[in-house]
Amino acid sequence: MWGSRKQGAPAAPATTTKARGDAAEDAALLHLQRQGLRLVQRNFKTPGRGGGEIDLIMREPDGTLVFIEVRQRASQRQGGAGASITGLKQRRIVFAARHFLLRLGSEPPCRFDVVLIDGTSGQLDWLRAAFDAS
Repeated sequence: MWGSRKQGAPAAPATTTKARGDAAEDAALLHLQRQGLRLVQRNFKTPGRGGGEIDLIMREPDGTLVFIEVRQRASQRQGGAGASITGLKQRRIVFAARHFLLRLGSEPPCRFDVVLIDGTSGQLDWLRAAFDAS
């Protein structure tokens, strides 16, 4: 009655922004693990509103703790995925990283990486030390 879908045919799964983001994180995680990094935590969030979130926290074989932001954009309009990591976004990631480090008791060497994924080609670019905490 409300659509042209045949009775009994399954509905096509809706691709949500969250589902696309999770798939991008999965691809980034797999790529980074193949490069020798080990997952420490995924989707670390600070408590309260206005805090930050870190998509992936991983450790290099040398012990460096790596805070990773994963960004995917369907097109290059408005600068693509890289342009979406604004100064405010970087500050929120640094804020969340500081909260995470407080739980450790000691501060290992750290860095902030970004993984950019082109939504049309699927090309993945890993930018090591993309920004710093200053």
